[in-house]
Amino acid sequence: MDAKEYFWVKETRKVLLEFCTQIEPADFTRTNESFGSESVRDLLLHIAECYHAWMGSYVLLKTTQPITPKENRMGIGMKEIVTRFAEADAYVEQVLERGPIEMETPIVRPIPWRNESESISISPQQLLMHTVTHEFHHKGQIVLIARQMGYTPLNTDVLGIED
Repeated sequence: MDAKEYFWVKETRKVLLEFCTQIEPADFTRTNESFGSESVRDLLLHIAECYHAWMGSYVLLKTTQPITPKENRMGIGMKEIVTRFAEADAYVEQVLERGPIEMETPIVRPIPWRNESESISISPQQLLMHTVTHEFHHKGQIVLIARQMGYTPLNTDVLGIED
């Protein structure tokens, strides 16, 4: 993945985040049993924190606590989520500055935010692909949840983004 491709990811996310500002607060935080009792808010936070975990913590070693505990999510709204995504984008931009050899070279270390000491081996390029596909997976869930609540989501497909 390069910076232009990640730009497309950010543009589709921007469409989704703008749409999510139109969701009523009670619906935004309503848990959905079909999706592991996660709300739209929780899924958005989960997406952003995946970038924080793998890019910011594992690859860049910038944080050891990338995940917000469930008990601390209640006061989180769109403003905080947008901030978390901006921070995630900064991590991705730093990772993308690496050359092709460094992007493809596996990093071997324990997962910083977990208590286990077992190391894993994975490249920054694989982790970036994981975080992006993870985002699109959950974006689809958010759009479906919104439809089930009676909202009409905007087109969040990369095909709708200008080059």
